[in-house]
Amino acid sequence: MSDSVSTFFEAWQIEDANARKEKITAAVSEGIKYDDPRTPETITGIEALSDYDGMFSANAPGWSAKVVKSDTIGGITRSTVAFGGKGPDGTEQVQLGQYYSETEGGLVSRFVGFVGTGE
Repeated sequence: MSDSVSTFFEAWQIEDANARKEKITAAVSEGIKYDDPRTPETITGIEALSDYDGMFSANAPGWSAKVVKSDTIGGITRSTVAFGGKGPDGTEQVQLGQYYSETEGGLVSRFVGFVGTGE
């Protein structure tokens, strides 16, 4: 499993903007490019990515994002990420996402995410 991918997703539940940006900076390259179904266009750069991730903790307080499965082939890492926490009714909920990433020098340079796992 890619440590930089896990580190990046650990940042999603950090509410403090400076601490979140510090964690993201340890995981991604300066020119990071990020896409997922909720981004109308590619997010570029650490600052913009940290702001985007901050929306997760603001909109889903107490939820976390954790890499639960990962493999790498041909320089591309495929990661299954579990987003989980208490729903509006108080029960624990989990939603899975699939992310593909590329790294440069041990840091993620590109992320592309999908809802679900393609099953």
